[in-house]
Amino acid sequence: MIIVQQKPLHEIFDMARSFQRLLIVGCDGCASIIQVGGEKQAKVLKALLEMERRLKGKQELSTKAMSILRQCDRQIVTTSLHSLVDDYDAVISLSCGAGVQTLAELFPDKIIIPANDTKFIGMHDTKVGKFYEMCRACGDCILFETGGICPITRCAKSLLNGPCGGQTKGKCEVGGGKNDCAWVLIYNRLKERNRLDLFTKFRLPRDYRVSEHPRELGGEPEEKEEKA
Repeated sequence: MIIVQQKPLHEIFDMARSFQRLLIVGCDGCASIIQVGGEKQAKVLKALLEMERRLKGKQELSTKAMSILRQCDRQIVTTSLHSLVDDYDAVISLSCGAGVQTLAELFPDKIIIPANDTKFIGMHDTKVGKFYEMCRACGDCILFETGGICPITRCAKSLLNGPCGGQTKGKCEVGGGKNDCAWVLIYNRLKERNRLDLFTKFRLPRDYRVSEHPRELGGEPEEKEEKA
C-alpha cells in the first residue's frame, strides 16, 4: 500500500489560516487503512482546526468532514465532490500525493491543502505498528529472480548484481549497520528455494527509460487528425 504520514498540525493550521470555509476530505483507500486518512481522522482534524481558531480568538470556521472511496479515481472524486466544493474556499485532503493532485486537477479554482506526506510503497506490520518500504515502482520488476526481495528498494545503493564490499555480517554499512543487507537476504532466500542459479545471473545496468517521469499506462491511443 501507499504509506502516508500526517503532517505536523502547525503546518496544516498554517496552510489553512487564510480560509474560513473548509471541506476536509478523507480517503478510504491506503490512508484510511493505516488510520491517517479515513472519515474518523477527517472529523478529528475538523475538531482540531475549529479548536485552534477558537483558542486564538479568530473567526470560527465553517467546515465539513467526510471521506470518499478513493481520491486517486477521477470518476469517484467527481461524483462524490462536484456538488460540494463550490460551498468551500479550500479543500483539505487526507490522501496520498496522487489524491491531492487529482483534486487539484479536477477543481482548478480551489486551493487543495495536503494534510499528509507521502512516504513510500510498503508493508504494514500491525503487530508492531511499523511500516516498511518494499517497492519503488521502478517499472522493471525482477522479484522472480531475487526471491521476492527488491534490491532496488531494499539495497541502499540499488545494486543489481550482489552485495558491495560494505556489508558486514549481513548488515548494510549505510545507516550504521542497522539494516540487513538486501543481497544477503536474497542469497539466503534463493538458497532455501534451491535457486542459487538466479543469484549468479548477470544483470545489465538498469534501463531508466522505463521509469521516466511522468508515466502513463493503459487507455486507448489518441487518434491523430489527418492533414488535409
